[in-house]
Amino acid sequence: MRSLRDFSAGIGFFLKGFGWVARNGRWWGFGLIPAFIAFAGYVVALIFLGTYAFELAEFLTPFADSWSWQAAFRTLVGIVLFLGGLALAVVTFTAVTLAIGEPFYERLSAAADPLDDENEQPWWRTLPRSIRDSLVTLFYVLLFTLPLFVLGFVPVLGQTVVPVLGAAVSGFFLTVELTTLALERRGVARKERFRLLRANLGVTLGFGVAVFVLFLVPFVAVIAMPAAVAGAALLVRTHITPTTPDPHPPHHP
Repeated sequence: MRSLRDFSAGIGFFLKGFGWVARNGRWWGFGLIPAFIAFAGYVVALIFLGTYAFELAEFLTPFADSWSWQAAFRTLVGIVLFLGGLALAVVTFTAVTLAIGEPFYERLSAAADPLDDENEQPWWRTLPRSIRDSLVTLFYVLLFTLPLFVLGFVPVLGQTVVPVLGAAVSGFFLTVELTTLALERRGVARKERFRLLRANLGVTLGFGVAVFVLFLVPFVAVIAMPAAVAGAALLVRTHITPTTPDPHPPHHP
C-alpha cells in the first residue's frame, strides 16, 4: 500500500507542476521556447527517417538481395527502423530539450524551488557537465530499452509485460533528467542523484511514468515540458531533499 501511495504522490507532483505553471503563465511561455525548438528538430529528423527508411533498410541488408521476399523483409526492417527512431525520440526528447534550454529551465526551476543557500554556477559551466550526465543517462536508457525493444516482438510477453517494464524504465530515467536541475543547485553529484531517486523509487516512478505517458503524445510533450520541470523541482524540494515542512508527510505504518 505504501508503494501505491508513493506512486500516486509522484503523479501528484507532476500535476502540481501544471498548477504552478498555470499560476505563473510567464514561466510557462518562457519554458515553451526550447521545447518548440527541440520538437521542430525531432519532426524534421523523423520525416527524413520516414522518407528514407526503405533506402536505409536496403543499405543495411545487402544479404537479402537474392531473397524472393526481400521487398517484404526490407519493408519490415524499414518499419522497425522508424519505430526505433520514434522510441528514441521519446526517451531523448527531455534530455535534448533540457540541454537546449539550460538557461531557461535553470531559471524556471529556481523560481519554483527558491533556495537560501544555492550552489549557483554560470550556465556555460554547468552545460558541459549536464551534456555529459545526459549522455551517461542515455547509455543506461539504451542498456535497458534495447533488450525490451527486442522482447517486444515476443508474442504475449511483448504485448503485456514489456510495455509495463518499458514505461517504468523510461519513467525512472525521465525523473533522473528532470530532477537534475534542482539537485545540481543543491550540489548533488550524479551518483548521489541516482541513489536518492532509487531510495524514493515509488514517487520517482509515479512522477516519471506520468510524464512518459503524456510525452507519448508528440505536441503535448512540448506543452507539458515546463510543467514537468516545475513538478520535478517541487518533487525535489518537498520529498527528495525537503527544505520546507511537507504539508502531506508520508504515513509510516
